[in-house]
Amino acid sequence: MEIRALNQLLGNIDIYLLDQLLKERFNKEMLILDAGCGEGRNTHYFIRSGYQILGVDSNPIAIQMARVTAKTLDPTFDPLRFLVAPVEDLPFHGGAFDVLISSAVMHFADDRTHFEAMLQEQMRVLKKGGLFWLRTCTDAGGCFSLASGNEERRQALPDGTERFVFTEKLMKEAMRKYGLTLLEPAKSVLVHGKRAMGVYLFQKEK
Repeated sequence: MEIRALNQLLGNIDIYLLDQLLKERFNKEMLILDAGCGEGRNTHYFIRSGYQILGVDSNPIAIQMARVTAKTLDPTFDPLRFLVAPVEDLPFHGGAFDVLISSAVMHFADDRTHFEAMLQEQMRVLKKGGLFWLRTCTDAGGCFSLASGNEERRQALPDGTERFVFTEKLMKEAMRKYGLTLLEPAKSVLVHGKRAMGVYLFQKEK
């Protein structure tokens, strides 16, 4: 397949989400939510290939773009599957989804309280046995140290941004609270001297 055709097929999907697709973690019977989808870059392959995917984002302009793109990819796609909503207040009933995608969203939490509200809401709509694919900022690889070990607020990263950091301690706490297990070892991409981005695939056991 030529590069242009490959780009058209996959869009700008996160490479580590593509990895899970290639491992056949998802199927077309699953109901999938992209929480904090932005303009929908991670949904393009799913839409084109006939998966049951929905997306939410708090930015109405981003959602409008996602709807337009979705109709271009598949004229039969219902654009109202993309909704304006914050991750901490999802307009779905409990246990609605088989898969929850959270890509580069959680590290924009204002503080730990906000982070936990976002996580709790995502866990509410994810059914027992469901998959939670998470990509977010971590402190893995010794990229930087938390200010005074403080996990309650955003951290100033070496790249000049401020992000809420998902530490090993927070991961273990979330796993205990929500009955999450890692289906494969967590991975982090370390951008030397700037930041680290972790990728996790959890299964919800309760």
